[in-house]
Amino acid sequence: VQLQASGGGLVQAGGSLRLSCAASSRTFSTYDVGWFRQAPGKEREFVATISRSGGRKYYADSVKGRFTISNDNLKNTAYLQMNSLKPEDTAVYYCAATWRPYWSGSDYRPRVVDDYDYWGQGTLVTVSS
Repeated sequence: VQLQASGGGLVQAGGSLRLSCAASSRTFSTYDVGWFRQAPGKEREFVATISRSGGRKYYADSVKGRFTISNDNLKNTAYLQMNSLKPEDTAVYYCAATWRPYWSGSDYRPRVVDDYDYWGQGTLVTVSS
């Protein structure tokens, strides 16, 4: 599956953005989706993940309560709604997908890079203070 991330931009601290991750596959509903971000000079870090049904979600502590992940399988698109943005949220944001059934019968949440099989190209989010 090919993923296309979009929606990044420049926003002031306290503002909001919504990122989209459009998938090429009509079987998008068979993939779990995650969002990661990478700031300059830092490693790629986990932000949020959602199960393929959309019923279960998991967030990094740094974004919990501010960001919301969702998916629309009819549109083959996942979203990351980002509110109350902070300068430290500045990064390139990547969406990723996996066919592996991490959420089935396990407490494990896919939150490392190697958990995902497909990656989008990234979209830049810049938060000014």
